[in-house]
Amino acid sequence: MTELKPDLGRYGVWTFGTVRPEQAVEIEKLGYGAVWIGGSPAGDLRYVEPILERTERLQVATGIINVWTAPADEVAEAYHRVESAYPGRFLLGIGIGHPEHTAEYRNPYQVLVEYLDALDAAKVPTSRRVLAALGPRVLKLAAQRSAGAHPYLTTPQHTAQARELVGSSVFLAPEHKVLLSTDAEEARRVGREAVDFYLNLSNYLNNWKRLGFTDADLAKPGSDKFIDAVVAHGTAEAVAARLNEHLEAGADHVAIQVLGGWDKLLPTLAELAGPLGLQG
Repeated sequence: MTELKPDLGRYGVWTFGTVRPEQAVEIEKLGYGAVWIGGSPAGDLRYVEPILERTERLQVATGIINVWTAPADEVAEAYHRVESAYPGRFLLGIGIGHPEHTAEYRNPYQVLVEYLDALDAAKVPTSRRVLAALGPRVLKLAAQRSAGAHPYLTTPQHTAQARELVGSSVFLAPEHKVLLSTDAEEARRVGREAVDFYLNLSNYLNNWKRLGFTDADLAKPGSDKFIDAVVAHGTAEAVAARLNEHLEAGADHVAIQVLGGWDKLLPTLAELAGPLGLQG
């Protein structure tokens, strides 16, 4: 662990798949500090340089590289390639994935440790990597073996608990889903579509239960209480206030996932920029 946290700004943008370089240019102009490439992107990191080439300050992070599908030696080589060309602008997020979707899944904690050992051997610095982490054990591993944690599909309550567990010197960057809509039922419908996949996954279910959600809350399609907790919706001001709760709870950075399709990405981010206090 390093004493110097990564600085990605207060807010970034989380996307399934890679944003186009021209989208990244607009995201940077709006004042967001980072783009997180989600959905287990490839370990060769070939999607990183086109974004960094077109932008000046924006950072790129992976949210997350899946240790089962991206060999550590490939990732390490790619990390050094990107870091050499764009020093300090790439953050490597790695994670274990889901047992329900990995045939060779075995002790996840041990596999993560072995992967981190391999990154150490390849001289990928702890200061430029983070772990996907939900439960206490992996949060502690993130604090010990990386710059910090990138929790996904959590709440400000989880952020507060994670901060208390890992201490003040560890980077904490939760993801939160948003939809600008004052039609609560429509927002919940879109939110349920986004969350449905995760309601089958034990690591997420266990984490939500630790946060106090019941089996009834988590039974498909998810209760209103649960959906409202993990998907911020309403006016731009209301959504910004919800996102800010993560910072108040101890987050260093919040990765915003815009729901509703790619055509909603830039308009939503533009509308949120003012209430979030961003300056391009």
